Amino acid sequence: MDPALLRERELFKKRAISTPVIEKKKREPEKDTSRDEPSKKKPKVSSVSSGPKLDQVTYKTLPGSSQYKFGVLAKIVKHMKTRHQEGDDHPLSLDDILDETNQLDVGSKVKQWLSSEALIQNPKIDVIDNKFVFRPTYKIRDKKSLLRLLKQQDLKGLGGILLDDIQESLPHCDRALKHLQQEILFIVRPLDKKKIVFYNDKTAQLPIDEEFQKLWRAVAVDAMDDQKIDEYLEKQGIRSMQDHGPKKPAPIKRKKPNNKRKNLKKPRDNEHLADVLETYDENK
Repeated sequence: MDPALLRERELFKKRAISTPVIEKKKREPEKDTSRDEPSKKKPKVSSVSSGPKLDQVTYKTLPGSSQYKFGVLAKIVKHMKTRHQEGDDHPLSLDDILDETNQLDVGSKVKQWLSSEALIQNPKIDVIDNKFVFRPTYKIRDKKSLLRLLKQQDLKGLGGILLDDIQESLPHCDRALKHLQQEILFIVRPLDKKKIVFYNDKTAQLPIDEEFQKLWRAVAVDAMDDQKIDEYLEKQGIRSMQDHGPKKPAPIKRKKPNNKRKNLKKPRDNEHLADVLETYDENK
């Protein structure tokens, strides 16, 4: 072997031995200390700053939300109804209404919505010369007009009027009803317990014997229906009143067209020509 190469090999070994080598040690697995002590986690610091959160109440009361707009409308309608019940029937502009309802902070978009759409289409608001006034269920102003309305209802057979509608329509309703105690009747509707006002027609009153009234009131029929009452009357030899009014004619049942093919009739012989016909035999 070449002696020069051998010398270089020896020098390379010496340099390699003299150069220090640092070995990386493997990391030992961390012991599970969650059983001994609860692990303490440091809160993560987010670099993005979060702004104030909006809760549900704040969102609904924002000037641009629909909940806010309809809240303004409901407050206006309620105020106009209260004005009408107190006797104030003159129309108001939108600015006057907002002033009386303490809603002057309403934005221009909400004002535009109220004046061009919401108040015009509301069934409880009338528009007179670009001004607004409450629209009641019945146009009655005093006790005379109320009594006249109840008489018309009675004559036409339309029945009574809800007390709630009268209170909504008639200003100072309690005062008028107090003056008309002898002219009207109150009946409570069993379904929803609402009071209905009827006209007290005194000409329809008939004198009834007191003994008959006592017998009538002594009979308890609360737990009996119409069928049981009819059966009881038949057992006592009394025939109950039946409905003899005009009955609706029963619907005419139309026969379905028979699409089946009818059997064709066989051709008949000419029986009326029996004397004229002759038979010709082959032998003749």
